[in-house]
Amino acid sequence: MRSRRALLYMPGDDWKKITKAITLGVDSICMDMEDGTAFNRKAEARATIAKALDELNFGRSEKLARINSVGSGLEAQDLQAVIDHHPDGVVLPKCESREQLEWLSQEIEKAELAHGWPLNSVRILALAETALGILNLPEIVRHPRLDAIIFGGEDFAASVGATRSMEAWELFYARSAVVTACAAYGLQAIDIVNIEFRNTDFVFDEAMAGARMGFTGKQIIHPAQVEPVQQAFSPSEEAIAYARRVVATFETNQREGKGTYDLDGKMIDMPLVKNAQKVLDRARAAGIRLQPLPRK
Repeated sequence: MRSRRALLYMPGDDWKKITKAITLGVDSICMDMEDGTAFNRKAEARATIAKALDELNFGRSEKLARINSVGSGLEAQDLQAVIDHHPDGVVLPKCESREQLEWLSQEIEKAELAHGWPLNSVRILALAETALGILNLPEIVRHPRLDAIIFGGEDFAASVGATRSMEAWELFYARSAVVTACAAYGLQAIDIVNIEFRNTDFVFDEAMAGARMGFTGKQIIHPAQVEPVQQAFSPSEEAIAYARRVVATFETNQREGKGTYDLDGKMIDMPLVKNAQKVLDRARAAGIRLQPLPRK
């Protein structure tokens, strides 16, 4: 599964912004036919995204296309316009049921079969951004083509009548629900957008808070947000070094028959070892090269 520390939205009808996005070294680029495109520009967005998928070299960046929601009357036309041009994934907004995912999956499978692509090679990322979407997460996360749940904080707040704040406590239950559901089924959890794109310190702090909650990445809407978000979701050198010590000393103590042991005044047992392994996994996913652990 790809690393998606930063998922950058670009308006699907803006060729200039899409070509700029591929120079940023961002993990995922999502070309948007939904909220990022005016209603009278949907046709231009479809054509521009198809052209970008055909002609641009996205390098290591994942190329995604966000269609309009199921029931909007636009979703089928959006998908038909881009799927034959082989995006890496399709983003489904306002997902509220497994049935919506199944419709999208079946349409993608038709394209995979028609073009001879491997089945399930085009993945789905679903946005949970309504009260019903959050309540139905247990059934949504079971879909086999799903790679990630993206939490839409602004839409969710509107859905439940909450007032957004910088602290985001009004979103705490829903954010926790997304992280928990994703962890249970091995999916990535992508956190909220920060609309204060010029305040990079705030963006970084919010991204760090999301990382501490268990999110694996964050949505972004501006190039200035790429660096602080990728930094927040990449383990620091100190965190990596400590995780390596935990794993190495645990293996040594296991060979000596010790189930728990002291390390720097902290009692280390299996839950802490699993957390250390996750730190190392995130480092590898972020492209950080780790030397093999020393053997004693």
